[in-house]
Amino acid sequence: MPHDKIFITRSHIIPDAITFLQSRFDVEVWQENTPPPRALMLEKAQECAALLTEVTDVIDAELLDGATTLKVVANRAVGLDNIDIPAATRNGILIGNTPGVLHESCADFTLGLILSLARNITYGDRKIRAKEWTVFDQIPYLGTDVYGATLGIVGMGLIGTAVARRARAFDMRIIYHSRTRKPEVEADLGAEWRDDMDAVLSEADFVSLHMPLTPETEYMVGKRELELMRSTAFLINTTRGRTVNPRALYDALSGGEIAGAALDVTDPEPIPHDDPLLSLDNLLLTPHISSASHQTVRRMGQMSADNIIAALQGEPMPSCVNPEALGGN
Repeated sequence: MPHDKIFITRSHIIPDAITFLQSRFDVEVWQENTPPPRALMLEKAQECAALLTEVTDVIDAELLDGATTLKVVANRAVGLDNIDIPAATRNGILIGNTPGVLHESCADFTLGLILSLARNITYGDRKIRAKEWTVFDQIPYLGTDVYGATLGIVGMGLIGTAVARRARAFDMRIIYHSRTRKPEVEADLGAEWRDDMDAVLSEADFVSLHMPLTPETEYMVGKRELELMRSTAFLINTTRGRTVNPRALYDALSGGEIAGAALDVTDPEPIPHDDPLLSLDNLLLTPHISSASHQTVRRMGQMSADNIIAALQGEPMPSCVNPEALGGN
C-alpha cells in the first residue's frame, strides 16, 4: 500500500486532505484549477491505484475500461453524474462519494437564495453599485414575504429535509414530492406529501429542487412544468444545471410566467457570458457554491481521503456506492 500511487485532480481545494494522503502514499496533484486534460486522465487511470476527483472530471467507460491499475475513484461530491457507475462496477473499481457532510451547508444556502430572491436583496445591491439608486423609493424593490408562504420541495433527501427544517422557522407550509415518501419528515416537520411533481409545482410559492441528476431527472423541469407554476412563484435550483431546461426557463422568466428564479447551477457550467439568462433582473445566479463553506469543503476532502485509504487497505469505505464491484474482475 505505501507504494500505491494516487492522482488528485485539483491542488487548491483540499490541501489538508492532500497532505494527509501524502504522508501515506505516492501522491501526484494536478496544479491547475481547471480539470486535467483528457489524455492525462486516461494516462493516470492506467498507472494509479486511486483517483480523487471533482464533479467536473469525466470518469466514463473509456477511462474505466482502460484502467489497468485503478482500484478506487473517490469523488469529492454527493452527486455522481460525472461517473459511469456500471462501467466502474464491471471493472471492479470502487466508487466513493461524500454524503452526510454537506447537506446542512446546502440547506443554509438554499434559504439564503430564497430570501435574497424573494426580498430583492441582491437586486437592490446591483442597483446601488450601478449608481441607479438616486432617490428613496421602495416601490421598485417591493418583494414577496417568505413567512407563511408555501415551500414545495422536489427530492426529500438529506438536503431537502434540512431545507424543510429551516423553513419551519419561517412558518412556511411545506409540500413535497420525492422518489420515496418520508413519513418521518411528515411527522416531524408537518410536511405534506404529493404523489407527483406537478402538484408541487402548481401549489407552491417557492419550488426548491433537490433531486439527483439521472437520466430520469435530466431536464425534468421544462416548458410544461414551468407553465404549471403560479405567475407569482419562484424556482430555486441547487442540484445540477441539467435538471432545468435553460431556454424554457428564459422564456418563463422573460414572459412573466413565473416571478423569478435562483440558480446555483447552470447548463452549461460556467454559464457563457452572452447567455440571455444574464439579461434578466428576476434571475439570481451563484457559481455552484451551495456546499462551499470552509468547514464543509474540509470535511468532504477528508471523507474522500478516508474512502481511498479504506479501499486500498481492503476495508469498508465510509461511503461506497458500488460495493458489488468487489465481486468484479
